[in-house]
Amino acid sequence: MQTADTVADLLSYRNTGGLTWININALKDPPAFHPLVETFNIHPLTVEDILDIEQRPKAEEFAGYLFITLKAIIRHGEEIGFEQISLILTYDTVITFQEIPGDSFDGIRRRILNNIGRIRRMGADYLAYAIIDSVVDEYFLALDTLGNRIEDFEERALDENDMSLISDLQKVKQTLIRIRRIMWPLRENLTSLLRLDSDLITLELAPFLKDLQDNVIQVVETLETYRELLDGVMEVNLSALSNRMNRVMKVLTIISTIFIPLTFIVGVYGMNFAYMPELAYPYAYPITWGVMALIAGGMLVFFKRWHWL
Repeated sequence: MQTADTVADLLSYRNTGGLTWININALKDPPAFHPLVETFNIHPLTVEDILDIEQRPKAEEFAGYLFITLKAIIRHGEEIGFEQISLILTYDTVITFQEIPGDSFDGIRRRILNNIGRIRRMGADYLAYAIIDSVVDEYFLALDTLGNRIEDFEERALDENDMSLISDLQKVKQTLIRIRRIMWPLRENLTSLLRLDSDLITLELAPFLKDLQDNVIQVVETLETYRELLDGVMEVNLSALSNRMNRVMKVLTIISTIFIPLTFIVGVYGMNFAYMPELAYPYAYPITWGVMALIAGGMLVFFKRWHWL
């Protein structure tokens, strides 16, 4: 494994008689890899797709090479980000372009250096498959992280005082939607690669591509399951909040109902008419209080008996 500061330095390793893997780390200086574009006769449309980091995952065949672009997962704890990975497959060379500096393919490099697995015994198409497979494997790890968060949401769903639950649910749901938008076209691309009649992909690779397609389908199915779980958690939380609101409204309604007759009595004796016989009675005030207390107590007993309290 060799590291070079410029693309021109990498070209010296071409046509060495074996399989060559060139990895362009970051796309901050597009003119810098123009020598690579010219050497491998890369089509201008391919260059545009490589530089467009919002490109939809796709697979296209050009004269002399196969172009594949997809999104890789970047995990920072529970936070999940995305990075565009572009790949060019020729007969004896694999070129990868990473959007963000880093070592996303360290596991593959270790397998190559330690001669583990089939990579050093098979061709460039298998190396391209191994790179895509490592990207898909990261999706499984990301889904495990999201699954743990969803389990936490299920525990928080019945907490009526958790005001941040809905916003957290929406963030995870948006992540799931974005992953789904990435995986669906990747699934279609793998199907097209299986049907592609190209000398760049050998028949020996077909079972591996089929297994990779099955993994992508599994990711898509897991996404659908998680989305349904999130919808269920949201419904449970909304039901809990609705029940809380109903309890509050129930208490307020009972209080209002009790005070209706009391307000009526107070209103009657607050009219200030000159001739009201009860006003002259010495015990009118305590009797009025007693009547109101009996009415309130009787209503509470009535509500209790009918299980409204």
